[in-house]
This record gives sequence, C-alpha cells and structure tokens, in this order.
Amino acid sequence: MRVFGSTVDDQTRCIHYRTEVDVVAMKFKCCLRYYPCHLCHAEDADHEPETWPRDEWGEPAVLCGVCGTEMAISAYLGTASCPSCGARFNERCAAHAHLYFG
Repeated sequence: MRVFGSTVDDQTRCIHYRTEVDVVAMKFKCCLRYYPCHLCHAEDADHEPETWPRDEWGEPAVLCGVCGTEMAISAYLGTASCPSCGARFNERCAAHAHLYFG
C-alpha cells in the first residue's frame, strides 16, 4: 500500500511523528490516500481534508505500518495494537482522532 507524505521509514513514520509506536497511516476520506498524519496531508495535498462520517467507520481506513494490515476505523479506535501482528500503536493518536474521523 502506498503511503503519501514525508515518511522517514518503511513503517509509516513521518517527519512529524516518528517514535517507536508511530506506525499507522490514515486513509483520508477526501482523496482516499494514506498519509502518516494530518500534517503530512496538509503539506502534500492540494485540498482540504475531510473526515470519515460515523456511518462509514466500517471502512478500512487505517494501515498498520509494521505488517501492512488495513483495519476498519471502528476496529482501530477500539484497540491499542495491531490485531494481526501485535505492534503497539501510539496512544496519544487519540488526541487527533477528530481530524480523521467525524
């Protein structure tokens, strides 16, 4: 899966968020492209971001950067690690969830 933006490694870390647990990319509703973070989208995309409405949280829109598993938004919001490989996710990402999921 291609991840757009300023990635710094093959596990979807970017120049903005690159700790050990920053290993997810979000598919933006507006362009259906994966980006490591909202800042990467703002720098790279030529449009305003759109959030996923709650009735579409069953859509696969979160990518584990460690194993490449795509997760439904609802599954991602309900876990702290990848259900496939067990990679831990950054718990502080919840502070930015409103930027991706409406």
